[in-house]
Amino acid sequence: MDSEGIMIDWIRMKYDETQEDTVSKISLKSMEFLKGRIEGDFFIEDTGLFIEKLGGFPGPYASYVQKTIGNAGIIRLLGGNTSPAYFETCATLLLDGITSQYTGVLRGSISIEPRGNSGFGYDPVFIPENETRTLAEMNLNEKNSISHRTRALAQMLAYIRSRDGPIQ
Repeated sequence: MDSEGIMIDWIRMKYDETQEDTVSKISLKSMEFLKGRIEGDFFIEDTGLFIEKLGGFPGPYASYVQKTIGNAGIIRLLGGNTSPAYFETCATLLLDGITSQYTGVLRGSISIEPRGNSGFGYDPVFIPENETRTLAEMNLNEKNSISHRTRALAQMLAYIRSRDGPIQ
């Protein structure tokens, strides 16, 4: 249960994720696919990393790119240069039969080398705006306080809190 009194269960499921050009389309199509397979209300999120000097690549394919070429491959593609970039998360909520979406963005840049030992994925090469440290150099509380996922889920929780009556 979170601090809002909302019970959240994490359901791990394997399914073929649709390939689309935006994280909001992927999140929505995943929710539509899972709607008949998960009982009750739920949300699902998708996240991408968009790097300006790579034309927005890897975008919604960030997970696949991380698995195949990793941070070293991204740095090689950038030729050892930094680039503006942003993470975008889209959370899609199905609540009482109504679908809604919430987006969170974290702007920053890609560093010229990995730094830090915490976090996962692109955290060692992503420097948030107004920061000198990568996400991997921050502790979990610092990272979570500015994260794209936190921003998307805060909007979703605000919507849930604005509804009349308790959530079951």
